[in-house]
Amino acid sequence: QVPPGRCSLFDPAFSAQEAAALGQLGLRLLPDNEEGKHGVGGAATLFYMVHCGKALYNNLLWRNWSAGALSRMVIVGNSFRGMEERVLSRILERDYCYIAKVLKGTEEVALPAHPRYLDTFNDTSVHWFPLEKLKELSPEVWDFVEEPTYQECDDLEIIRKEEGASRHSPAAAES
Repeated sequence: QVPPGRCSLFDPAFSAQEAAALGQLGLRLLPDNEEGKHGVGGAATLFYMVHCGKALYNNLLWRNWSAGALSRMVIVGNSFRGMEERVLSRILERDYCYIAKVLKGTEEVALPAHPRYLDTFNDTSVHWFPLEKLKELSPEVWDFVEEPTYQECDDLEIIRKEEGASRHSPAAAES
């Protein structure tokens, strides 16, 4: 069990009332919009990112782009395999290259669909990155570590630091 004080949360859409309620529960609110670029540090970390845009997942992977860091994280969110199936490979590799590069190092299990919410949570999976699988990736995979910019991205689903609030960013719980 993770103590509430070790759970960090962020959503650019949190109202002042929601933030106050979460604070009263003892949860730690991250003060800044990191655009998904939250590092795991030395702790095992769970990222709950249901219904987030691909750029947030890509940013999270970029920020933690090493076998050691990735192997300490679990993501509950949109299926990476689903992204691979629905996005043209050239677009996935150009705009979301960290998702594309880590697919072979990812274990993914789909959460069962709820019969009442088939169109809402039908693409949610648990992802983890076993160290042994990450070590099997070619060394070139780890060489490219440029920060994503999304210059050519037409379907960007992210709230930038400069923008207001209305889309989801990750919540993280460190253990």
